[in-house]
Amino acid sequence: MKQLASIGLFAVVVAAIAAFSDSGVLLNFVMMSLYAALLAQAWNILGGFGGQFSFGHALFFGTGAYIQAIAQMQGGINPWIALPMAVAGSALVGLFVGGLSFRYGLKGSYFALVTLAFAEVFRILALSVPFTGAGVGLMLPLSESLGNMQFGSRKGFVFLILALVTLALLVSWWLKNSRFGAWLQAVRDNEDAARAIGVNPFGVKMGAIALSGGFMGAAGAFYVQVFQYIDPGIAYGSVTSVEALVAAIVGGIGTVWGPVLGALVLHILADVTRNLFGQLPGINMVIYGVVLVLIVMFLPRGIAGIGQSVVAVWKRSGGRHGE
Repeated sequence: MKQLASIGLFAVVVAAIAAFSDSGVLLNFVMMSLYAALLAQAWNILGGFGGQFSFGHALFFGTGAYIQAIAQMQGGINPWIALPMAVAGSALVGLFVGGLSFRYGLKGSYFALVTLAFAEVFRILALSVPFTGAGVGLMLPLSESLGNMQFGSRKGFVFLILALVTLALLVSWWLKNSRFGAWLQAVRDNEDAARAIGVNPFGVKMGAIALSGGFMGAAGAFYVQVFQYIDPGIAYGSVTSVEALVAAIVGGIGTVWGPVLGALVLHILADVTRNLFGQLPGINMVIYGVVLVLIVMFLPRGIAGIGQSVVAVWKRSGGRHGE
């Protein structure tokens, strides 16, 4: 119950910041940090709790983004209705990729490469078909209103992304405390042992990739509503995939709060570096790479596991001194 209370407190504090702040800079920082946290949480469901590392999670992000844009521009569908469509469409793509991958026992680096390949295939398709705008992309018409999910200030978008992040936190809490979550973590730790005690690894992993894809699709739909533009490079490019997995690993995979902490730390570092060095091409990727190497070397459990990492180092040090 403590974790549920902390999730509720987190939602209340962030909502209060959004409600009482008029600083565009602060609101934009909170919004983009929460957006990065949602990406990381989506990846963490499959990669952290399920142990199925993906290098191509932009596949689900781009699918959700395009469904959100196409539904409005070509289907005349209200964006609030398009949002669950984007989530469902991305989840279905997850089931498709998972069905092909898990059915044939792909895992580890093989599964990671398959997701990367699918993201590239979808990028090429988006460049080739007319209803995605091909290489030009799609631009939503500006029509600010609550009913059109286009808010006059960043406050509305903060509340929207906060709702999505809070829902993802609740799902992560559920995975830590539910029978399905126990099955998923058992499959992550030892798939053969999990199968021996009656767990169906294929079904469990399919559920995880559907959940993960759905939340990633929600992030893509949110991106479209905020920036009102999407093209194949943004939708299926590697930047989104890297941001999702690095934030989760830095924060602590397989934890409830790790993706949020990792996203916050990386976003702060990115903003500080941008102010110091300007808009250098690829500077964010350099930062992510350096931070990831340092975390893997010195904090293998991520920021959320600092306490455990310190205890482990102390025990190893004590053991050596004892010898």
